[in-house]
Amino acid sequence: MIIIKSPQEIAIMREGGKILAKILKKVEKEAKPGVTTKELDEYAEKLALKYGSRPSFKGYNNYPSALCVSVNEEVVHGIPSGRKLKEGDIVGLDMGIYYKGLCTDSAVTVGIGKISSKAERLIKVTEQALKYGIDVVKPEAHIGDIGFAIQSYVESQGFSVVRDLVGHGVGKNVHEAPQIPHFGRKGSGLKLKEGMTIAIEPMVNAGKYYVHQAKDGWTFVTSDGSLSAHFEHTMAVTKNGHEILTVF
Repeated sequence: MIIIKSPQEIAIMREGGKILAKILKKVEKEAKPGVTTKELDEYAEKLALKYGSRPSFKGYNNYPSALCVSVNEEVVHGIPSGRKLKEGDIVGLDMGIYYKGLCTDSAVTVGIGKISSKAERLIKVTEQALKYGIDVVKPEAHIGDIGFAIQSYVESQGFSVVRDLVGHGVGKNVHEAPQIPHFGRKGSGLKLKEGMTIAIEPMVNAGKYYVHQAKDGWTFVTSDGSLSAHFEHTMAVTKNGHEILTVF
């Protein structure tokens, strides 16, 4: 069932989204060579609590951490550990928080020190793909319009969109209906309605789009070992279009 949010609920999600954006920006600045992924996780959780929110991923289906930290060929859901980041890595930072009972979700991918030109282009294309996906969000647009916009752009740049993992509704829960694939056909799928709150999060691989789950039961990795990038925003469908909630 799709949960339509009231203007008051969207206002709370807007507040929470600003907090989440601030947390991710601060964590991003700490992502440097020699820092462990666990240190980033601990810092993110500390900030969440400091700002009057709580991490929404920690304990969700027994996930052990506040932050997902996915390095290089890891697509999403990387579990923080003692692994040290090194020059040339690219790192996906994905986090959700509950603020006043409502959840927002966001992700960025950053380069560690000097990265390859291909890695840099992958990050830029993925971030731009998210923007193209968001641009089509408005009442009566189809979910397939979002996927079409993202897939068309990504494939035109020589990269591929992960198909086994999707965006989703968000707000009362970490994951709500509907699912939002990042590939698709124009005019297909459910129509968006004012008051829906959704997370769009293209995951883009430098190689083929195939992924598989690692032995830890959480981390998804590219099947061909290629690099992967991930960006995400939570947004509300408004009367005349959309509003991105995870910005400040």
